[in-house]
Amino acid sequence: MSSKGEHHTVPLSVLLKRELASEKIEKPEILHGQASQSKKGEDLTLLKTECQRVVGDGVSIYSVFGLFDGHNGSAAAIYAKENLLNNVLSAIPSDLNRDEWIAALPRALVAGFVKTDKDFQQKAQKSGTTVTFVIIEGLVVTVASVGDSRCILEPSEGGIYYLSADHRLETNEEEVVRITTSGGEVGRLNTGGGAEIGPLRCWPGGLCLSRSIGDMDVGEFIVPVPYVKQVKLSTAGGRLIICSDGVWDSLSAEAALDCSRGMSPEVAAPHIVKEAVQAKGLRDDTTCIVIDILAPEKPCAPLTQSKKPVKGMFKSMFRRKSAESSSYNEKDYMEPDVVTELCEEGSAMLSERFDTKYPLCNMFKLFTCAVCQVEMKPGEGVSIHEGAPNPGKLRPWDGPFLCLSCQEKKEAMEGKRTSDLAAGVTNQFSCIFAF
Repeated sequence: MSSKGEHHTVPLSVLLKRELASEKIEKPEILHGQASQSKKGEDLTLLKTECQRVVGDGVSIYSVFGLFDGHNGSAAAIYAKENLLNNVLSAIPSDLNRDEWIAALPRALVAGFVKTDKDFQQKAQKSGTTVTFVIIEGLVVTVASVGDSRCILEPSEGGIYYLSADHRLETNEEEVVRITTSGGEVGRLNTGGGAEIGPLRCWPGGLCLSRSIGDMDVGEFIVPVPYVKQVKLSTAGGRLIICSDGVWDSLSAEAALDCSRGMSPEVAAPHIVKEAVQAKGLRDDTTCIVIDILAPEKPCAPLTQSKKPVKGMFKSMFRRKSAESSSYNEKDYMEPDVVTELCEEGSAMLSERFDTKYPLCNMFKLFTCAVCQVEMKPGEGVSIHEGAPNPGKLRPWDGPFLCLSCQEKKEAMEGKRTSDLAAGVTNQFSCIFAF
């Protein structure tokens, strides 16, 4: 349809080409490499390609990459690596088609992160971990993150997209306000005499981060609710770089991309780690994952104009569109071939993260807790909107629902239930919060 509302007939040849192109570009080739230099042995990675999911009569393929930067021990990082993916997948109904599955991922990632944190805290271990978790389905990349590891994207068209958030208290004023409002204290180390040193930390515990998995010795206002960003790449693909803070404390995003441009992922990852260590020495675990998303050439509409040069590091790595001329101009029927942002959500409030315009029957399982997936009898669950400030819009009897223990977890994260740990009663913490 034109801007004037006139209808045009799309030739069958265009429709067939578009269908063929869509089928091919949704199955890109995924290449990856990783490297690490260890200082404390608390960085772990998860690399899973060619994961399969049954969709109707066929199979859908997706890939998963995770970076877990542990602190105060590696127990939380190990537990998250072993359990997070299953917790995310269990929060997605099994009968969704591809588009529904992708649309459900942001909510499922929130549920999976919170459940992983809740289950780990039952073990009464005090370690914690940052998490940067990436799921690639076709050309759609979904990233969930807590802490200060980061994921960046350079599409073949050039430019840099930041797909994760930095939850360091030193640089995130909104998170400082959230923690202090919830009952935590934020300040620097006091050396006596009024002198303060180092970055901002949350007390008790002294953690520099506002979000993580684990860290039961800090308080539940340090939340596991991830920042989530979902984008769809252009048909030419792009490169993802995921690194722990050991890299980002030494290199900027531009520097990491520049020093590895033109290299395969297997070569690029160790080169980035080497550059980071050379810059400031091995002061922390330093880990890097590089992922190239290489889409097959898209049979595209012949255009009369000359093709635009491809910017950035993929000049020699990606195939580009044909510039052959044609008597028939199909450009009016082709969608823009650029990176498209599908979703970005960063709130720490579960009621906001589980609120959705998507049909609830396709987003959440009936009669199960939206976080831990425990089965509930009708009437047992507590609405995620319970106590919402705008009852006219979000009614307490509207779903999705939480079980009682997950509702308690939600209230603790929002500062509505005082943490006994924050009051100094640490010796009974594991009993009180054993959900």
